[in-house]
Amino acid sequence: MSQLILEDGSAYSGTSFGFERSVSGEVVFNTAMTGYPESLTDPSYKGQILVLTYPLIGNYGVPDSGIENGMLRFFESEKIHISGLIISEYSFENSHWNAIKSLDEWLKEQEIPAIFGLDTRAITKKLREKGVMSGKIICGSQMIDFEDINRRNLVAEVSTDEVIIYGNGRHKIVLVDCGVKNNIIRRLLMRDTTVIRVPWDYDFSEISYDGLFISNGPGDPKKCEATISHLRNSFHDEKPIFGICLGNQLLALASGADTFKLKYGHRSLNQPVLQVGTKRCYITSQNHGFATDASTIGKDWDELFVNVNDGTNEGIIHKTKPFFSTQFHPEASSGPTDTDFLFDKFIDLINQNQKNDQR
Repeated sequence: MSQLILEDGSAYSGTSFGFERSVSGEVVFNTAMTGYPESLTDPSYKGQILVLTYPLIGNYGVPDSGIENGMLRFFESEKIHISGLIISEYSFENSHWNAIKSLDEWLKEQEIPAIFGLDTRAITKKLREKGVMSGKIICGSQMIDFEDINRRNLVAEVSTDEVIIYGNGRHKIVLVDCGVKNNIIRRLLMRDTTVIRVPWDYDFSEISYDGLFISNGPGDPKKCEATISHLRNSFHDEKPIFGICLGNQLLALASGADTFKLKYGHRSLNQPVLQVGTKRCYITSQNHGFATDASTIGKDWDELFVNVNDGTNEGIIHKTKPFFSTQFHPEASSGPTDTDFLFDKFIDLINQNQKNDQR
């Protein structure tokens, strides 16, 4: 038997699977019904204990994931990033044409502890009432302290430590890796690009590029002081900029706006967002615990999208320059494809900028 203990003292007992060890982290929930291989390998979950509200997990196993374009297919990164997994029911038998191992085997390989048999709905209700809190998984007699993971620079822990180049397309994109999901790179490569992936604190000012992309990632955006400084300096070049998730918050901070921590974050595949100035609502995939404070956005910027559920900011856009960002994930893996057109918007801005330079 193992326990999940929250910092408010509440405890939930269940059965261990995966790798047996005690861990601490920030306890968050996700309401998605599918896509646990993508969620577990999403770097934005670094340092977090993930509670899945969908009751049956493991039924389709873990897919065979060969290399394509220098990345693992079907996964969002090269490894599992969550600290621990909490589920209601574990399917000991899996069935899928592409499955090569069970979830239990995969978790053991990557030394990630998990517990099943817990009332995940009750845990989720507590987190919604009291907000996200620290927690720990206790296995046997292995005791461990609570940890506030937001004191760490989680982006530095998940970012690449070298420059990596993907593709050989016409548009040269510098991608600042703050914990990028593989499918973002895939969506860019589909649009005739060369993607130059650089570390989170890399000074890209000496690189010749057509567009700048700021990725998603974990933790408090204010820890990324180097990224914010480089991003602010890039405003003078007026090259198109596109940011996603943490990239939205970093673009806001670089512009002079502020960010804050949400009570329990947005982590699901069905978050409705409204495009400002229209009646157009999109269903989006989201995974973030911080947000941009819309009241602090400068006079040269506008809100681009807002969350229908709680009114928080979901994107910003510069009034005259080709800079924009979204808080949600338009790359859509796993999740809806409603907003994939934003990658086309980014490429269109690059084409327009190049035409202007030729005049």
